[in-house]
Amino acid sequence: MPLRAIRLALFALFTGCAALSAQTVDTLDSVLKARIDRIAAQVLELTGVPSASVAVVQHGKLAYTHAYGFARLATDTTPAVSATPDMRYSIGSISKQFTATAILLLQQDGKLSLDDAVGKYIPALTDGDKVTIRQILSHTSGYQDYWPEDYVMTPMLQPESAQQILDTWAKKALDFEPGTKWQYSNTNFVIAGRIVETVTGAPLMDLLVKRVFQPLGMTSVWNSDEAKLTSTDATPYYRHGLGPLRLAPKEGRGWMFAAGELAMTAHDLALWDESLIGRTVLKPESYKEMFTEVKLKDGKGTHYGLGVQVMDRDGHRSIEHSGEVSGFVSDDEVLVDDGVAVAVLTNQDAVGAASTIAHLDAPVALNAPLSASEQQAIDIFHGLQQGKIDRALLAPNLSDYFTAEALADFQQSLAPLGEPLSFHQSREVLRGGMVGRTFQIAYPEKRLTLTTYTYPDGKLEQYLIAPAE
Repeated sequence: MPLRAIRLALFALFTGCAALSAQTVDTLDSVLKARIDRIAAQVLELTGVPSASVAVVQHGKLAYTHAYGFARLATDTTPAVSATPDMRYSIGSISKQFTATAILLLQQDGKLSLDDAVGKYIPALTDGDKVTIRQILSHTSGYQDYWPEDYVMTPMLQPESAQQILDTWAKKALDFEPGTKWQYSNTNFVIAGRIVETVTGAPLMDLLVKRVFQPLGMTSVWNSDEAKLTSTDATPYYRHGLGPLRLAPKEGRGWMFAAGELAMTAHDLALWDESLIGRTVLKPESYKEMFTEVKLKDGKGTHYGLGVQVMDRDGHRSIEHSGEVSGFVSDDEVLVDDGVAVAVLTNQDAVGAASTIAHLDAPVALNAPLSASEQQAIDIFHGLQQGKIDRALLAPNLSDYFTAEALADFQQSLAPLGEPLSFHQSREVLRGGMVGRTFQIAYPEKRLTLTTYTYPDGKLEQYLIAPAE
């Protein structure tokens, strides 16, 4: 049996369908669970995406998994199949943080350094003596992206090797001087994956299985670059414009590699999120490297660490990434300091349903109590949905503003929206002797912005709602 076939067989033994454990977890508060279910169901209905698999981590532990919609649509000869938490979806570029982890593990082992030039390990790359491993992991290298498109081009239907990708795209002139700009590039992570394989003398997946997937109990992980998902997993779809959903084509072997090769259940992606929160796979200094925003040479921020986005979500540090390959889109958000994470996997490409669900679910999972200003603002919002306002809360100018016509307009426009999926304060400033506050109100189909001004005596001078920009 060829060596590659042996490796595939061994990998399948670890990650095959027979090894899948029960992926259903349900310890989340029933009220929060209902809100998360409503978010997912409404986003799928709005976007037409066939299914979503969602996993929620709360207090640092996996608390809820659920799947929505259809993993496989009906055909003339077969019925539709509902999505379940046991089904795998490709996670696309979320795979990049696993490749970055492999590099960091090798740095911990003393086998390489993030500040090594990539040419030390991969010869003949453009400016390989100048571009560092840190720069490829942070997308500040200048190497051109080999796959910026949101569809599978004709050449990608045929197999391709990592070396062929590098020969075509990483030997071009750089798009910019290393470290001077940020530009997302899958080519960077093909280089990173090859560095891991050069240093270890073995496939990238061997290291990940041994030092990440097995220790974390991620039994569903599948290398979808080597073999397509099975008939018991989610089916990938795409659309032409607004046309019907169609089976998405499969990329040829080799195209995804270290930039987007992994598939798994949302449950197992959430186990990885648990490890990011608990810092259990890497040493503390490695997590610091991964989670620290890389700055350009001029000092500008990139909102990117090593294989992960580094974002601020209303004062909460979020380590996150989205992913897309043919027929699948994913999103993973980890509020690492709060012990909260949301992993969302969907089975239609070029649609942002996964990110929408994750952005809305994360504040729900955080479950922070409403502040006094948020509680007052949402109480007034509920009143306006009924055409009512408590004038005792209003300063004279705002009381005059809320005429019978204004109240009727608020009721007519807000009542049909129902209960918001999320309602939170995003900004607070001082202006004109008052406290100005901005609130974000989210529905699946729209976002609203509420602005208020409050006098020191607590009276409101402004309460205005408009579509979010």
